Amino acid sequence: MRRFAKDRRLLAGTLPFAIVLAPVGQAFAEEAERDGEERNAAITVTGVRQAYRGNFAVSEIPQSIAEIDAETLEQNTIQRLTDALDLNASVVRQNTLGGLWDSFAIRGFAGDENMPSGYLVNGFNGGRGFGGQRDVAGIERVEVLKGPAAALVGRGEPGGTINLITKQAELGRTFGTAAVQYGSWDRVRGEADVNVAVTGELTLRLIGYAEDGNTFRDHIQQSRWGFLSSVGLALGPDTRLTYDFEKTRVAVPFDRGIVVLNGNFDTVPRSRFLGEPGDGDTVARAEGHQLRLQHEFSDRWSLLVGGSIRDTLLTGSSSDAETVPSRQALYTDGRSLSRQRRSRRYDANHKVVRAELAGEFATGSLRHRVLIGADHDEFTYDNYFTRYRPPTLISNPTEQQGNVIDILDPVYGRFPLPATSVTTDRTDRQRATGAYVQDQIEITDRLQVRIGGRYDRVTLETDNRLTGVDSRRTRSRFSPQAGIVYRLSDPLTVYAAYGQGFRANVGTDVNGVIFDPETSRSIEAGLKLTLLGGALNGTLSVFQLTKANVLATDANNPGYSLAIGKARSRGVEFDLNGRLPGGLDVLLSYAYVDAEARSSMLDPNYSFQISPGDPLINIPRHNLNMQVAKTFAVSEREAQLGAGMHYVAKRSGETGTDFMLPSHTLVRLFGRVEVMEHIDLFASVTNLFDEHWYANSYSPLWVQPGTPRTGTVGLRARF
Repeated sequence: MRRFAKDRRLLAGTLPFAIVLAPVGQAFAEEAERDGEERNAAITVTGVRQAYRGNFAVSEIPQSIAEIDAETLEQNTIQRLTDALDLNASVVRQNTLGGLWDSFAIRGFAGDENMPSGYLVNGFNGGRGFGGQRDVAGIERVEVLKGPAAALVGRGEPGGTINLITKQAELGRTFGTAAVQYGSWDRVRGEADVNVAVTGELTLRLIGYAEDGNTFRDHIQQSRWGFLSSVGLALGPDTRLTYDFEKTRVAVPFDRGIVVLNGNFDTVPRSRFLGEPGDGDTVARAEGHQLRLQHEFSDRWSLLVGGSIRDTLLTGSSSDAETVPSRQALYTDGRSLSRQRRSRRYDANHKVVRAELAGEFATGSLRHRVLIGADHDEFTYDNYFTRYRPPTLISNPTEQQGNVIDILDPVYGRFPLPATSVTTDRTDRQRATGAYVQDQIEITDRLQVRIGGRYDRVTLETDNRLTGVDSRRTRSRFSPQAGIVYRLSDPLTVYAAYGQGFRANVGTDVNGVIFDPETSRSIEAGLKLTLLGGALNGTLSVFQLTKANVLATDANNPGYSLAIGKARSRGVEFDLNGRLPGGLDVLLSYAYVDAEARSSMLDPNYSFQISPGDPLINIPRHNLNMQVAKTFAVSEREAQLGAGMHYVAKRSGETGTDFMLPSHTLVRLFGRVEVMEHIDLFASVTNLFDEHWYANSYSPLWVQPGTPRTGTVGLRARF
């Protein structure tokens, strides 16, 4: 169902938050004036304030934060969020539903592998729907907010949060860029970004992209386009209204990857498609709206109020390798792959309203910088799923009954596509209301202490149309946080932080009772480094995270789960980025992560036995990304050359077994040169040495091969 017209009215729900918080901010502003702090009449709101951050330098925050800016994305000709996150070693790839959604783990924890990974867009929950893999067009920077952030951000994974800062309308300026590029497998892409100052108070920013072409996978073509706009309106010198619009579409065949038989990764070529072209494309659509009001009461106090609505819809069919051994003919002759057939209609609607007051005041000699906020979040997920499964081998099925394809000599369309039957027809609703407060107290000019917490009330509802069972459950939870920051010297700061959090589990047990939520505890400590006048910044951190109520198989009721599992992740990270003397830009990110199960349980997908100490799926112990780039002049024209390397260690490819994905090292080159004024020629080569690598795995029969050597060349014009 589509609900655009009805749900836009929810934006009006931001008003009660504003009514509650605005008088508080006004009172503090008046207090500042009474204390002799004159209101700064020169304040002009031209940019957009960042949610959950407050007035802090990164070195003052007791948390590891890494940023990937638009320039770095542009250098590497990166178009997908998944590829962008490879640049930070704390983030690793997870299963992407055949390339149809973004899925990643931060510090070893991934969340629900049957749902897209959540992320923030300008501080709003924006990654929970089914709009396809996120394109980086329109992204100003990607923030990797690591560690215990649940006390502010709310429900989520303890490893951290991804926050996408989009390109906003810049008031009073007119500029733009346009680019075209051509890449391997006849991939063609065009994009444009135009910021137009209509008046001194009103500015429009229009961003669009379109991409079409083949891939290295047989029979896999992709088509995607998107339109992203931002409207900025100054309502006086200290108030700004911002509206953002998103409309995107992705069409690509569903692709589970290759099979790996008996540990042989050369069982089939990495290009071989083992689905059915006749299934057609799976299509993912998204439409989103954000509205934010930012008001500066004074140079000390500000208010940010906003609302977000996002509708997504994913539809399509696929033929996938059967993963249950008793139904899989491949294990008998080494070439006949039995396949399921599935169809999906995932319709999701996500609504958020939030308000945040940020400011500072003093009590005696202590300086307080506070954040006070509230939000309401509603997520509705309509899941209609049908499936055909091949019979068990003991019944001696025919090749047509097994929907078999020969992996060594595939013939597509050999049999009619089997009819499917409904296995899931359900609506899940999550409603959550929360409030948070944070106070960072400056005790001396070197020592700061942060305390805070968040209270959430979450209601989960499931309407199962197949069983006729409707379930409802409400939970409340307080998530505290604490941190300390101590400046050893101008370039060195040490910090430590602790936090608790939770995340709702989707679904019910055999009795129709909604699962208990996952709960977590996080602790980290680190050292922050600032050199060369802020040109070079780094963070060294150690951490440990624990989770409880992880889903596991109900041994007494096959096909159902229980929230009984435990897991732990601990490790060391180092991030460094900036510019060295001589104009050499550097980026270095390394993570050692030891993520493992901490209880005996059965895997919820295949009922494999999981024991304490078993590694979590797709999590390497070592992950390293490094990059250097140099800007120089060629015949008085600016040019740049750079190179990067990404190493990923071996990791588990299937929960509860000894199947492992091998390590890989990928090398990339990139460069650009100004061929004439305001026009650049750019090019890149990824996987320079054409290494065979594997992005992720769900089982040995669902392994996603990584992209071979890929070249891209294009032109970019600026005005």
